[in-house]
Amino acid sequence: MSVTALYRLRLRSYVRTVAVVDTLVITIATTVGYFSRFAETHGPVGQTPPYGVVGPLLVVGWLLSLRFLRCYDPRVLGYGAEEYRFVLQASLRLAGFVAISGYVLDHDVSRAFLGITFACGMVGLLCARWIGRQALHRARAQGHGWSHRVLVVGDVPHVMELVGQLRRESWTGYRVVGACIPHALAAPQPQRLSDVPVVGSFRTIVEAATAAEADTIAVTASAELTASRLRRLGWQLEGSGIDLVVAPALTDVAGPRIRTRPVAGLPLIHVEPPDLNGRAKIVKGFADWVISVFGLLLISPLLLFIAAAIKLDSRGPVFFRQRRVGQDGEEFRVFKFRTMFIDAEERLADLRHLNEGDGLLFKMRNDPRVTSVGRLLRRYSLDELPQLLNVLTGEMSLVGPRPPLPSEVALYDGDVARRLLVKPGITGLWQVSGRSDLSWEDGIRLDLYYVENWSLTTDLLIMWKTLGAVTRARGAY
Repeated sequence: MSVTALYRLRLRSYVRTVAVVDTLVITIATTVGYFSRFAETHGPVGQTPPYGVVGPLLVVGWLLSLRFLRCYDPRVLGYGAEEYRFVLQASLRLAGFVAISGYVLDHDVSRAFLGITFACGMVGLLCARWIGRQALHRARAQGHGWSHRVLVVGDVPHVMELVGQLRRESWTGYRVVGACIPHALAAPQPQRLSDVPVVGSFRTIVEAATAAEADTIAVTASAELTASRLRRLGWQLEGSGIDLVVAPALTDVAGPRIRTRPVAGLPLIHVEPPDLNGRAKIVKGFADWVISVFGLLLISPLLLFIAAAIKLDSRGPVFFRQRRVGQDGEEFRVFKFRTMFIDAEERLADLRHLNEGDGLLFKMRNDPRVTSVGRLLRRYSLDELPQLLNVLTGEMSLVGPRPPLPSEVALYDGDVARRLLVKPGITGLWQVSGRSDLSWEDGIRLDLYYVENWSLTTDLLIMWKTLGAVTRARGAY
């Protein structure tokens, strides 16, 4: 069996598994809804409507709603927040349809039964999708036939940039197996771009894809790859089973900001400006305030315990307050639990030559200035809990870019300064993507991506991922 056939077989197997799990989750949710509502009365009085029919119909309708809203589309499974959003949309639309149908047809279906069923079902579906996604991402990272085999086509700089992006995020399931560049030179030894073999030129793209057993051709920017040439490539691939994807010269722009509009027969890509204000921003601010208030009340015993441990461990204050730069360049003092000895700043000069960072920040895995309690707090990000006070005062948000030091901001260029357009966050893409293990450039890239493409759905997804990142303690030092 070819590697391409193996990938497609495994992909179909994953889609079937997701559908079976969804069926089990919805069936269990319906059963829970029924017994939660009618357990005390030993069943609905008069069986009107007949719940033995309503239950199975609800299960079938839910599965059809998921199917029609692309929740089993292989292009959606395992990628970004779209999968979760589609599941929620399918569930909520079905709930609305059932409610309206019951009213119009005058069928008195128990509202408690429907409410419990849909609440349990939506939570169960999202959790099941998340668990399945983790297994899929692990399989893709290990490379056991769970990824697309990709042939990248374009100019050398753009090919290398796309290869780097795909390799940084191997969980997306795109494994580069070769490249085609405008003029592949004949040479005694096969050409390579870093460790990517050059398998053809623009004249032999289809042949090169077949030889490399690629199931996907990713076309990136090139002056020589004109629209007519790309159109002919699409014609050549008809019936071959090879997918054609185009990576436009747009980096770090998320799908919701991109609109394709046909103008004079050309598919022009319109990029919407980032949503830095508006109703969603107001909702975000209100949610920050509410969560910070209830969060501080809920974890107050933990905060007191940590404060006592810090006081007993080393001499100095419980809190460490440091000047940081927030939205629009406004400076504020961030709250953190103290994790270093009080003479940490004076000792920094002696440790500069041991810096493990590659940017403007000093990083050291085994920093001797960190206390024993501080090391534990940093490992699980507990030192950042007092920043809920900064969220409460409106200086920070729950999710956002990392709050930079004034010394960092003084060295920013025009592009990097865009991360100051939004409030800094306690957590963000930088934290769920590796924290201190990230290079400075990667951290900046993630912050800018968040600023340009933030949404409430993305914030919820980041907060959910933060739990896993903190538990694994990856990149925490």
